[in-house]
Formats: sequence, C-alpha cells, structure tokens
Amino acid sequence: MSDSTKTSSSSASTGNIHIDPTGFVKLGAQLPTLANILAQSIDELGLTLGTTQQRTLLLYLDQLLLWNKAYNLTAITDPIEALIKHIIDCLAIITHLPSGSLLDIGTGAGLPAVIIAICQPERQCTALDSNQKKIRFIKQISSELGLSNMHPIASRIEAHEASYEVVTSRAFASLIDFVEVAQPRLADNGYLCAMKGKAPSDEELQALDGDWQIKTIPLKVPRLQDSRHLIELSYKNV
Repeated sequence: MSDSTKTSSSSASTGNIHIDPTGFVKLGAQLPTLANILAQSIDELGLTLGTTQQRTLLLYLDQLLLWNKAYNLTAITDPIEALIKHIIDCLAIITHLPSGSLLDIGTGAGLPAVIIAICQPERQCTALDSNQKKIRFIKQISSELGLSNMHPIASRIEAHEASYEVVTSRAFASLIDFVEVAQPRLADNGYLCAMKGKAPSDEELQALDGDWQIKTIPLKVPRLQDSRHLIELSYKNV
C-alpha cells in the first residue's frame, strides 16, 4: 500500500487562493473563505492538488447544496460545515488508499467516490447506491465536472457483479455488515477500506473472520474535532 498517493497537479499554497466565481450558485460571497479553508486543509493533509482540482471540489460542494432540497443529499446546509464534514473529511483518506480500481458502496451523494475521482484522475471510481435520485445527481455532476473516471451505478450491492482492487464505504454503521457485503466484490489481493468515526471495538474486530489482516488508521481531519479512522482489511496472504 502506498503512503504517498500521487496527484497530478501542482501544490496548493496556504496563502490566499483565488477561485473564479463563474458557475457557482450557492457559495456566493463565502467562496473566498471556503477556498482558503480548503487550500489550508489540503496542505495540512499533505496532498498535492492544483487550483483546478480545488475549484472542482468547490463546484461539487456548490452543486451538492444546490441539488440538496430536491434530492435530499445531505442534512448539512451550511457551506463551511459541509466543506469540513463532507469534502475535507473525505480528503483525509486519500493518502492512505491503496492503488487500483475503486468501488464505493452506499455512496449517497458521491462521498467519498467523487472526491477520490477528482483528486486521483488516474483511478477508475465506481459509485454504487440503490437510491436512483442520488445516482442521477452523481451522473449529472460527473458530466458537468468532466470526471471521465467516475462511473455511477444505481443498484443494490447484492446485484452488482464486478470486482475491484479497493472497496470503500462511508455509510455502514457496522464494520461486520460492510465486510459481509463488500468481500464478494473484492479482487484478489484487494483491500476493503471503511471510513469510521470511532475505532472498532475489540469485540467487533474479533467477530470478523480470522483470515483478515486489519489495520486501524487514525485520521486527523483539519478543523474537525470528532474522531475519525480508516479501517483497512486485506487477506493475510496479501
């Protein structure tokens, strides 16, 4: 697994960053503040994202809030809170992800799948959710943002048959439930990567099949005080 996942653009500065306001609908006067929070957070996370990628992340946030009322995409409506709890929260896992094709189960509005696709244009990302409206949103926003590596699919995981080198989820409360539905979609030598708040208990880990090698990675999400962890599972023979 790589500890320093590469991205394609030049490094962001922690100073003021100008984002062209053309095309933004909901962020409005808050755009400069949001752009600076994002740039500083990217720097803190050790990511290398250019201005175009940062603008794309903010456009995604703008459209998420714009479509939210009709499509019920998020309970968070404040732009700064949504930036931190959705965008930056997902950015925190980027450097920890193994390489390869990725499936995001229960993706909702595309978190983390769309964020990963923006940051890693070389990675093929599939966003899976049974909610037709949310997948429609991801299809529309992927087209508008030019995310040719983003593949939204409206389906239950049980009906999806492809396999992937990395399977992620931000949606499952139970690690055991995630492993149960994700394992059949995992390619040989692949990794399951579950985004969690608190680290799993010893009891939860012990309930998993003994064939798994489990790594609990504490995450430091800039401007977020809540606990965050990434749980990486791979077969012990990997």
